Amino acid sequence: MAKIFEEKYGLSVELIDARSLVPFNYEKVFESVRKTRKILLTSDACERGSYLHTMASTISQLAYDELDAPPTVVGARNWITPPDELEEAFFPQPSDMLDAIHTYIIPLKGHKAARVCSVEEKLRREHLGV
Repeated sequence: MAKIFEEKYGLSVELIDARSLVPFNYEKVFESVRKTRKILLTSDACERGSYLHTMASTISQLAYDELDAPPTVVGARNWITPPDELEEAFFPQPSDMLDAIHTYIIPLKGHKAARVCSVEEKLRREHLGV
């Protein structure tokens, strides 16, 4: 993912792998937010009700003045895990992360969304429960 940003968009990215969620040490995250002023949280867990939203809330509260955009969360679709042949449609793919960054954090020059992730689409999926 970081390589795509560097090569295709000329942007550097910091990746932080959360090895433990409870307890979670936010210091590394806050250091990164101070530098980048943005954050994308992603996981293969279903987005609805995920711990990522708790993290996004904490980051919003404790690093509000450091952020240029709200934390963005990308997770798996809100349904039962499907069989292997449908994994690409269910679990977040690198293109989903790029689309979310392009839509909610910073426009990426020349980027064409692979899947629609507009505000309208998010609200439509919420309404349908997926």
